[in-house]
Amino acid sequence: MSGMARYPIPARQTRVELQVVNSRFIATAAPVFSVDEARAFVARIKAEFADATHNVSAYVIGHGATVVAHSTDDGEPAGTAGRPALAVLRGSGLGDVAVVVTRYFGGTKLGSGGLVRAYGDAVRAVLDVLPHAVRMPTHTVTVVTPYPYFERLRLLVPAHRGVILQEEFGVEVTVTAQFPVERLPAFRSALQNLSSGALQAEVVETNEETILPLPTASAGASWTNGQEDV
Repeated sequence: MSGMARYPIPARQTRVELQVVNSRFIATAAPVFSVDEARAFVARIKAEFADATHNVSAYVIGHGATVVAHSTDDGEPAGTAGRPALAVLRGSGLGDVAVVVTRYFGGTKLGSGGLVRAYGDAVRAVLDVLPHAVRMPTHTVTVVTPYPYFERLRLLVPAHRGVILQEEFGVEVTVTAQFPVERLPAFRSALQNLSSGALQAEVVETNEETILPLPTASAGASWTNGQEDV
């Protein structure tokens, strides 16, 4: 699993709303990892906006050459809604992503070109603010540290692409953190150097398919084909 292809995916469901002439366009994007999950997501958004004029959907499962992609116009003129939404998704570099663009018609027709632009713009708008993550195997570790080492430990974890999950304060501090599997050896080595061998990172859990948030959306480019650029 540690050699799996890595690509950016949505970190969580995200939503934006646009006004185009008199119509409201609400774009909701989320991570999905199978066609069934995608269909369930679309059904849930349709139920949430059951009174909307249209709920146009598109999704991409997988990444690169091995993808399952689908879109629907949901009553809009053929090719004016689902297809441009899917084109934006496919051009985003994201995998395992679904989007539903909900439209409340405001009384003014947009025309075919206007619809293509509106649906494409709605998907671009939600992708612009969508936080990215990667799916990878991780180790969750605990480190019990005396207070003099605590602040330096807090800096050491993110320096090795770790994420602090919990801090418990007692006589000493127990820090729980999560690391990509291949990052843990370097963290352990740095921890040994920091503490002259006094501190240990104990693995308490291994997860083969953790969704690990990326620091910024643009950082998604750092994880491709199982390689890191950093």
